Amino acid sequence: MAVTHLGSISFSSSMPSISSPSLKHPFNFNKNKPLIVAAMSDDPVREWILSEGKATQIKGISPIGGGCINRATRYDTDVGSFFVKTNRSIGPSMFEGEALGLNAMYETGSIRVPKPYKVGSLPTGGSYIIMEFIEFGASRGNQSALGRKLAEMHKAAKSEKGFGFHVDNTIGSTPQINTWMSDWVEFFAEHRLGYQLKMAHEQYGDPTIYERGQRLARNLGPLFKNVVIEPCLLHGDLWSGNMTYDKNGEPVILDPACYYGHNEAEFGMSWCAGFGGDFYKAYFEVMPEQPGFEERRDLYMLYHYLNHYNLFGSGYRSSAMSIIDDYLRMLSV
Repeated sequence: MAVTHLGSISFSSSMPSISSPSLKHPFNFNKNKPLIVAAMSDDPVREWILSEGKATQIKGISPIGGGCINRATRYDTDVGSFFVKTNRSIGPSMFEGEALGLNAMYETGSIRVPKPYKVGSLPTGGSYIIMEFIEFGASRGNQSALGRKLAEMHKAAKSEKGFGFHVDNTIGSTPQINTWMSDWVEFFAEHRLGYQLKMAHEQYGDPTIYERGQRLARNLGPLFKNVVIEPCLLHGDLWSGNMTYDKNGEPVILDPACYYGHNEAEFGMSWCAGFGGDFYKAYFEVMPEQPGFEERRDLYMLYHYLNHYNLFGSGYRSSAMSIIDDYLRMLSV
């Protein structure tokens, strides 16, 4: 939900799950070094760039527009440019989850993503992430390449642990629960729809959307009849602001909310992603379309409409409510 460019990482110790035994070398660029927690400096971003970043001079610092959650900045140095995101109110766990996702996508060797370098806390509160800076091209490139590369990522990265992710992360600034489950329908009902519905009920006192949404969540099974669902690595928040192209016209995806899930869930932000016929044609040549795809489209959009309702207010309620009611009628529940 916010625009980024990124880079390789050394983390603070505030997120115990990063060193969990279930994660084997989550960041290969640092696997032969012990994790060292540096003392807080007045400007940890500048300090890292001028030490581990190998720069001897910062030539310029300029803001980059586009984000609605975080502040984005470009640092130009004598060894190249770095992209930095900061958030003045949220701790490093948000960026740590983002960095784990970026690195997981990066390691597939499929679609281009910015490589993460470092996450840490700001001395005045909040957090930052330093990443590879990718120079974007003037053109939006072609959708066929985007569809093909995205499908290659989904095909390349699967999880033996089931559906979920190594850590909880965020979708925009909303917590996204990624506790592992073996059943996709149960995972989506509980950790995606259920969590958002509960937030809406608590935040807005909205029993109608909560009760109808929960009824839908309990009756999703028929929508997945004869469908083979594998836990594919998903970007998780793929809308137009998180997709672009580099100077060579190759697609780049940014600002993920990664988890392992049904590949079709990747299209949940299609209402503001601009996916066209060329995108889907190229995608399905690599990851074939499964029975009932069209019937499930709105289900995956519902998760993001609910999240926008919780983040930005009642303007998104009617879209979410309409999808819920349509499915209740379709399923006769």
